[in-house]
Amino acid sequence: MPDFDVIVLGAGAAGMMAGIEAGKRGRKVLVVDHARDPGEKIRISGGGRCNFTNVNATHQLGRERFLSSNPRFALSALSRYTPEMFIARVQKQGIAFHEKTLGQLFCDGPATQIVTMLTNDLRAAGAAIWTGRTLGSIEKTADGFDVMVGDGRVTCSSLVVATGGKSIPKMGATGFAYEIARQFGLKVTDTRPALVPLTFEPRALEQLTPLAGVSTNAVVSHGKTRFEEALLFTHRGLSGPAILQISSYWREGDAISVDLLPGEDALEFFRAARKATPRLHLQTVLAEKLPKRLAQLVGDLIDQPGMIGDFSDKKLTAAAEHVARWSLKPVGSEGYRTAEVTLGGIDTTGLEAKTLVARDVPGLFFVGEAVDVTGWLGGYNFQWAWASGWAAGQAA
Repeated sequence: MPDFDVIVLGAGAAGMMAGIEAGKRGRKVLVVDHARDPGEKIRISGGGRCNFTNVNATHQLGRERFLSSNPRFALSALSRYTPEMFIARVQKQGIAFHEKTLGQLFCDGPATQIVTMLTNDLRAAGAAIWTGRTLGSIEKTADGFDVMVGDGRVTCSSLVVATGGKSIPKMGATGFAYEIARQFGLKVTDTRPALVPLTFEPRALEQLTPLAGVSTNAVVSHGKTRFEEALLFTHRGLSGPAILQISSYWREGDAISVDLLPGEDALEFFRAARKATPRLHLQTVLAEKLPKRLAQLVGDLIDQPGMIGDFSDKKLTAAAEHVARWSLKPVGSEGYRTAEVTLGGIDTTGLEAKTLVARDVPGLFFVGEAVDVTGWLGGYNFQWAWASGWAAGQAA
């Protein structure tokens, strides 16, 4: 007889959810993690407040807001475990939370409340939690799987792999899930850092560095994809929610476009200024809408000296084009060190959408960030973790 019915590798969001649901079904469950404490990524998320879901992280919007080689794959799990279902769990525990403008839900208090909720639910479901244990080799047996945990081997009928992707290696993130997938014949798509700040070559950085710490609302675009959120200048390039969002779509060699006056017609703004305040310089006019240092830089880049009252329509149009479609060409990103998630992962063609089980390896499940499903910034990736973990927990 196996030691456990289900072993879950990884005590993060998806892993704990899978363990809870399997335990509720009467399965004998072990959740194991190499970290000292469970839920470390939950603890640091959302600035320590845990953006635990998004009201828009639904199967209706899934194809648009979850990136994958197969955008339809996530829809099954998302339709079966919804944001409302997780919100109900949070409310039942009396955890206070608030909603931000784009549907993000954050705890009012520390993120550890979510970790405590999950670990309590695990114990209530009868699951064992082993932390600080090194995970080693895995072997397929007639009855299931044989896993090296610490200095000993543990057996199970079902194995749920929830060890995440490569993002934030200082917290112990590795490509272990991909190694397991390849061992059992599953394909892994190309991976790259996502939801990550973008960096620039030295000459461009020389222009941007004096703006480090400056933030403004902007629309950042790559092709037809656009996000209107905060843009932050850093010592290494650009960050802020708008940049993190577009980083999942941007590729090396591409430019991004920045509209510094979202929701406004830049040309009409300049024409009105030419009429109302003809003696002002362009930088001064821009400073009515933008932080002063940013207005100065943009004015210098436009390089149209003199008072705005003396500008011709042609000059105004050129200035407006620069403000509304400022083209910037990143050379890279800050990498997995600061990336919130990993784009790509275990190829969904090898998994069943309803249960996340490997099609050709009965009893082997992959959930959460390890899978080739990546959500937008703002609670989407947590909802995928809850939904995929829940789906696996119903079958493991």
